[in-house]
Amino acid sequence: MIQLWKVVRHVRQLELHRLILLLIAFSLISMCILAYYVTNSPKIKEPPPLPFSDCSNQHRILIPPQASWRLTKSVDTSRTDPVVLVFVESIYSQLGQEIVAILESSRFKYRTEIAPGKGDMPTLTDKDRGRYALIIYENILKYVNLDAWNRELLDKYCVEYGVGIIGFFKANENSLLSAQLKGFPLFLHSNLGLRDYHINPSAPLLYVTRANEVEQGPLPGDDWTVFQSNHSTYEPVLLASTKSSESIPHLATHKALHATVMQDLGLHDGIQRVLFGNNLNFWLHKLIFVDAIAYLTGKRLCLTLDRYILVDIDDIFVGKEGTRMKVSDVEALLSTQNKLRTLVPNFTFNLGFSGKFYHTGTDEEDEGDDMLLKHRKEFWWFPHMWSHMQPHLFHNVTVLAEQMKLNKQFAVEHGIPTDLGYAVAPHHSGVYPVHTQLYEAWKSVWSIQVTSTEEYPHLRPARYRRGFIHNGIMVLPRQTCGLFTHTIFYNEYPGGSKELDKSIRGGELFLTVLLNPISIFMTHLSNYGNDRLGLYTFESLVKFVQCWTNLRLQTLPPVQLAKKYFEIFPQEKNPLWQNPCDDKRHKDIWSKEKTCDRLPKFLIVGPQKTGTTAVHFFLTMHPAVTSNFPSPSTFEEIQFFNGPNYHKGIDWYMEFFPIPSNASTDFMFEKSANYFDTEVVPKRGAALLPRAKIITVLINPADRAYSWYQHQRAHNDPVALNYTFYQVISAKSQAPQELRNLQSRCLFPGWYSTHLERWLTYYPSGQLLIVDGQELRHNPASVMDNIQKFLGVTPLFNYTQALRFDEAKGFWCQLLDGGKTKCLGKSKGRKYPDMDSLSRLFLRDFYREHNIELSKLMNRLGQPLPTWLREELQNSSWS
Repeated sequence: MIQLWKVVRHVRQLELHRLILLLIAFSLISMCILAYYVTNSPKIKEPPPLPFSDCSNQHRILIPPQASWRLTKSVDTSRTDPVVLVFVESIYSQLGQEIVAILESSRFKYRTEIAPGKGDMPTLTDKDRGRYALIIYENILKYVNLDAWNRELLDKYCVEYGVGIIGFFKANENSLLSAQLKGFPLFLHSNLGLRDYHINPSAPLLYVTRANEVEQGPLPGDDWTVFQSNHSTYEPVLLASTKSSESIPHLATHKALHATVMQDLGLHDGIQRVLFGNNLNFWLHKLIFVDAIAYLTGKRLCLTLDRYILVDIDDIFVGKEGTRMKVSDVEALLSTQNKLRTLVPNFTFNLGFSGKFYHTGTDEEDEGDDMLLKHRKEFWWFPHMWSHMQPHLFHNVTVLAEQMKLNKQFAVEHGIPTDLGYAVAPHHSGVYPVHTQLYEAWKSVWSIQVTSTEEYPHLRPARYRRGFIHNGIMVLPRQTCGLFTHTIFYNEYPGGSKELDKSIRGGELFLTVLLNPISIFMTHLSNYGNDRLGLYTFESLVKFVQCWTNLRLQTLPPVQLAKKYFEIFPQEKNPLWQNPCDDKRHKDIWSKEKTCDRLPKFLIVGPQKTGTTAVHFFLTMHPAVTSNFPSPSTFEEIQFFNGPNYHKGIDWYMEFFPIPSNASTDFMFEKSANYFDTEVVPKRGAALLPRAKIITVLINPADRAYSWYQHQRAHNDPVALNYTFYQVISAKSQAPQELRNLQSRCLFPGWYSTHLERWLTYYPSGQLLIVDGQELRHNPASVMDNIQKFLGVTPLFNYTQALRFDEAKGFWCQLLDGGKTKCLGKSKGRKYPDMDSLSRLFLRDFYREHNIELSKLMNRLGQPLPTWLREELQNSSWS
């Protein structure tokens, strides 16, 4: 009986367990079904957000003109350099960084200094010329409280050279509620809450800013400062009323307007100033700050009012179901384009297509594709890749071109106009870093003249983006606008819809238009379906810009736009190649067949006729050191960084170097002796090879000049043959141009300190080795040992055993097996007559100051003075 009861209980337990398992399984299945329907069922369609309304000045309070009759002091811009001197509290201060960001975005030159309390003021003049056109103080109290000597020095400079000052006062808990600004007929009232920002239409500095609008509502924070004065030198720029109904003892009622930005017309002490009663956090302050810079520099540091915008819509026909455009979306696109054309002349959406994905959406979305093609002539079109693949994945230009031809065939079959000469690569692949095959295929298939990318020189910070020209194709900077493939719903915008509106209303998107004369914006097909955020964003942006600024918005086709860009910024035509491996994004869109290991670890930079070829020859004896392959035109020298070869790109450069067997122990290098004195080389070298070590060989500059003259005679240079050395080096400015050219090549490279300082601008001193050319000639083994230690190459090669002095050659040669020697070619180590004494005396005097500066530089670097330099300094002291 007991056994039977146990069996029954066991069966009941099994049934209970089975029931529980069934319940769990049922619950899981129900949850999966629910999740499926929640995920895949259509959302309740909310109407797309409405763009901002047109301008309205119904709340505007007319401010009586106060200074319209007053004459302001004109700015003499001829006596100062267009550079801004910025005094910051620290290198990490937020306001200081915001000031610098605006200057950099505007491409204005500047210099930052920690604001001195009682310290020395930086040098303000160079001979009779002012070094700075504008002074900015992050904290105006640092200016007000300068010691008497520095204050007098700075004020005298500002008066004499017509230089203005911009200053900021940011209140804190320790600020006095009311105080007079020391030395000025101006009172400050701090730590206030304000509302309803007004622009004074009579403020003389207004240029970009339009004074038609009122910023309604409370201003952020309760730490605002307002200015009060009865002196005629002050003109309010921005005004607001206080938040609280409580009256402030020193001010009128809270409904009165109080100045938060004040312009000093210079009638008090001859110096024009603009003072801000807060920082730059509030967007309107940034706008006024730009105007203040323009006004105080006589519009030297200022863009015109013209702004060119182009809105690209990438990925046409690309996108998963549910994200693409339908017929109603295309109709809205056309309607918005027509509205924008009334505000922006020639405005046209620019559509980038990948034909492979045509008709791959839902039935409604496929109808949207057809609607786009029906109205194809209403838009501009540009090609993406046929299959939306990244071009850097194609290593064969023929295969890449075939992909493009498929897209071109699709365009022809559907009547898509593609004569703009513009293309964009998916994910900007192949544009930068340059994939040579892409440029070649673009030109052969599409006759492309213009492209754009957000990757040059880097994605962030965006203010550093620039243009360049490569292989005949103009590359323009491309801007993001906060719309990406996944941002399709207004209420699901990252960070909330307020973030998008903030970007439009004075935030990042607005500042992009304000600070860039030309902006190409990247958007995507998905931004024009669903909530149509693309339409909302750009209609709102255009209206906001036109409400608050005097900017003249317009659109040009890409080729015209590119020509306009390089008219404005001609200095950007030449690229500055960077190392792709130093930026993860760049490495990800760079061909896997390429490697940065093919870039050299050190450079021998010259100058010419100092012994650099000998150093090159000796280094190649080392088993761990490899030089570049010879060039058909320039022999052992590549001459990449200093001339037209640079425009061929880094792919061309790397072809001169083998793939190292061991990247950590193999040392590759190149020697180009005219790198030393070519102005652009240090900057270009540091951009591509920032960790490279630099070797230069210096001899007496007089001997170098004479050697170059004799070198030119040996090559039958007619000028060198027809003029004596003294005639060459002493030629006057009215001498024939060809004579002055030879004179320059003789004398200019010998300004050693000038050229070395330029190298030290871009390379740290620890990466620079100065070799004594005289010591190299007499004791090369010792010099080569020092070079090996400097480079960190292992194992150390025994040059004492490897070199032998050749009596016939008069120089050291490589010792081969069997006692034979291998020497440099016949053109090296030529014997020629000694320099005449008159030329020697002329050059000693010519190079005296340069040699003194070189000795100071080498002492600063902690490197020993070359023997020849010590001798020259001694001779100069006795002469």
